[in-house]
Amino acid sequence: MAIFSDLRRSTFDEANPSPYADGAKRGVDEEVVRRISADKREPAWMLAHRLESLRIFREKPLPAWGADLSTLDPENIIYYARSGAENTSDWGKVPEEIRKVYDRLGIPEAERKMLAGVGAQYESDVIYHNLKKEWEAQGVIFLDMDDALRAYPDLVRRYFMQCVPATDHKFAALHGAVWSGGTFLYVPKGVHVREPLQAYFRMNAKNMGQFEHTLLVVEEGASVHYIEGCSAPKYGSQALHAGLVEIFVQDGAKCRYSSVENWSRDTYNLNTKRAIVRKDAVMEWVGGNMGSGVTMLYPCSMLVGEGARCDHLGIAFANAGQWQDTGAKVHHLAPHTSSSVTSKSISKGGGTAVYRGQVKVGPRAHDCTASVRCDALLLDDVSRTDTIPDMQIRNNDVTVAHEATVGKLSAEDIFYLTSRGITEEHARAMIVNGFIEPIVRRLPLEYAVEMNRLIELEMEGSVG
Repeated sequence: MAIFSDLRRSTFDEANPSPYADGAKRGVDEEVVRRISADKREPAWMLAHRLESLRIFREKPLPAWGADLSTLDPENIIYYARSGAENTSDWGKVPEEIRKVYDRLGIPEAERKMLAGVGAQYESDVIYHNLKKEWEAQGVIFLDMDDALRAYPDLVRRYFMQCVPATDHKFAALHGAVWSGGTFLYVPKGVHVREPLQAYFRMNAKNMGQFEHTLLVVEEGASVHYIEGCSAPKYGSQALHAGLVEIFVQDGAKCRYSSVENWSRDTYNLNTKRAIVRKDAVMEWVGGNMGSGVTMLYPCSMLVGEGARCDHLGIAFANAGQWQDTGAKVHHLAPHTSSSVTSKSISKGGGTAVYRGQVKVGPRAHDCTASVRCDALLLDDVSRTDTIPDMQIRNNDVTVAHEATVGKLSAEDIFYLTSRGITEEHARAMIVNGFIEPIVRRLPLEYAVEMNRLIELEMEGSVG
């Protein structure tokens, strides 16, 4: 049986007791930043980086474009809370009440069946991390960021927030100040990790913030597929996710990054993801965004090496009360580079889905090819979809294409399916699953099942 086939809404919305958050300090200041750094026994340079990021955060304004963030109250967020669980590579040593959460989500079963390694983060702490011996013997490093900083300080420092500096925007600066946990993955030259690695991030307490840092380095000629999953229970009060993903794909290497983000409707999902892609390297992004009340997320590929290539595939589902502001950014900075962006969105119940994309082609990036395709599906007359492309082309030796379509469910298709004995609700879900299939098929089977099941949960009650 597929791992995720029996998912229910309660799987994600049920919360554990969180006594560790009782009385926890809300808001962010120097005291919080120094406490995080001290708890993690960080080197002096990291504390200095955190404090400088805090200064930048205070000076940077909220984004004046995209989703409305005026109702976000940063002073009511808990920026750091430890569950009390220690990091371990033995699943049996994870506290039972936390282990049950990940058992319901199918994480241990996925590890046994098809993963090369797993990391699990709960609130601000990574509580489990494990890599199969086969890959460890080949020099693959797969650690949580806190352990990586202690074990490989020079390697981490070489890459940490070099792809996304704290000056990039307000929430990158906030992340630089309060980041906690996350994943460090290093794949040595020529190593091809055949099985995916996964990290799963779970917020549990009310008004919690999560700020995991993901840092992937894929050396020359190597390849890897990394998957992230995210979720949080629903409380009816604000939560904040401002993680950061940095990926370095060296000459001739290949990296696929897949994510299924299913935060609760309480959550502001203000995530930043960026890759630097060097000569003849390939970067693939596969993402699904649903659940959160507000999302602003635009994975970015910087094609800095000749012959570099990237593919961006994304799905966004906006239901009642949701604003999914998603897209992709591609910067062609070298000759003979190519990019492809495919975005699909679904809007239902008054939700808003926005594709916001950017393609830049530099003056020296000759003989480049860029393709953008945006397909939107409206399930009713009260929902909304927008496509906002930004094309900045600085030389004439390029091929650039952009296509956008908006459609509704076909009454003829629904009639045909219902005439074959299929319920109307199931028929609508089947059509939606067919619409997203070109992207879902790029996920491993178990995660394609999860994505389809999440879409089915969003589709429940869609008749009428």
